[in-house]
Amino acid sequence: MKINLKFIASLCALFLCYVASAQASKKQMPNIIFILADDMGYGDLGCYGQQKIMTPNLDAMAKSGIRFTQYYSGSTVCGPSRCALMTGKHTGHTAIRGNVDVKGIDGKIYDMPLPEQELTIAELLKKRNYSTACIGKWGLGGIGTTGHPNNQGFDYFYGYLGQANAHWYYPEYIHENSNEIILSKKVYTHDLFENKALDFIKNNAHQAFFLYLPVTIPHAELQIPSQYRTMYENSFQPEKPHKGDYSPQEKPLATFAAMVTRLDATVGKINKLLAELKIADNTMVIFSSDNGPHKEGGANPQFFNSTGGLRGAKRDLYEGGIRVPMIVKWPKIVKPGIITHEPSAFWDVLPTLLDATKIDTVIQTDGLSFLPILKQKKQTQKHPFFYWEFYEMGGKQAVIADNWKLIKLNARDSAKAYYELYNLKDDLAEKNNLIQSEKAKADSLNKWMIKEHQLNPRFKW
Repeated sequence: MKINLKFIASLCALFLCYVASAQASKKQMPNIIFILADDMGYGDLGCYGQQKIMTPNLDAMAKSGIRFTQYYSGSTVCGPSRCALMTGKHTGHTAIRGNVDVKGIDGKIYDMPLPEQELTIAELLKKRNYSTACIGKWGLGGIGTTGHPNNQGFDYFYGYLGQANAHWYYPEYIHENSNEIILSKKVYTHDLFENKALDFIKNNAHQAFFLYLPVTIPHAELQIPSQYRTMYENSFQPEKPHKGDYSPQEKPLATFAAMVTRLDATVGKINKLLAELKIADNTMVIFSSDNGPHKEGGANPQFFNSTGGLRGAKRDLYEGGIRVPMIVKWPKIVKPGIITHEPSAFWDVLPTLLDATKIDTVIQTDGLSFLPILKQKKQTQKHPFFYWEFYEMGGKQAVIADNWKLIKLNARDSAKAYYELYNLKDDLAEKNNLIQSEKAKADSLNKWMIKEHQLNPRFKW
């Protein structure tokens, strides 16, 4: 049989051209890294006004990217906030609206799982063949459930499946996918998460990837290896030891500050690695927090001005409980040193990433893409309102529209329920309740509250 070498060479050339074209097309898709702090307040970073804690890497990231001044978390506690982030829905529509303990098939305590029909960011990015990983605290479903991260679009999971176990930085165990990793309270988990995150970036630098890094810092308990605390060891004397909830801590202020700086160092290592791998330009790095600052474990948000002067904290629907830091660095798209005052929220992340990756999918979402803001273009689509509901402490609702904010407290008991109304433009600290003098404005906002609350059999109003 006569072999036509020229013909075979031509086929090979065409095939190589196709492969090169496919790889080039693949690399045009941006890598995405979403770093989510746990219980970090709006004012805990230097770029948001913090005076006592050093955050040089996040401050540098803000200078080289864009910083949001009015960015809202999905809720005022972990589970529902993360659900809003992953699904692009506010808590009037999400399947998970509170932190609910659920016993897993292995007898351990996890959290209420995401239903199978929910579409997450990771599942949607798989449509573009993204390599996906969740490293840190999941909190949306445990072993053998529809909510396990491997069942919600993540190729790889490493960390705390359940929030109860994530209260401790030296736990008995964590999970790798569905496999239990025994630590016997001997390893500081943040160190593990940092190493796994860096390894994932290295191993996937040749292809488009999505790394969701929901770390536990600075959530209670307050714990950090002693070598990280040296820079703050004598900074806040005299310290009052903490001996209450969580673990005892002789120097809670120094420990908290060191934890925030430790997280900042992780952000620095990630951005340095991206530069070394020459993929920084086409990598979107996002940093935010799941809700406002906590008061447990010896934490003192008042001492550090963790809310940046805003009222409230974790479990409140005042600004201090839901307004959080938000920084995006993406050199290919985002010009350095940008500050935006456009309001945005967790449920905007999903449509933004769909927009950035050109995934054309019809999906139910309460969000709007903020890609135009990142590109410094006019944001033609704007939210007519923002809405939250929260089921602890008697039930709470909040809605914001045109810088007016209506809060309903004791919402689960109609006989005890009452409203507060604030003009955020003139009263960002929410000190002047205008409910008596602006009843027409309160009534108009209350219509959004009524409309946006959808019935949920697990979370009854």
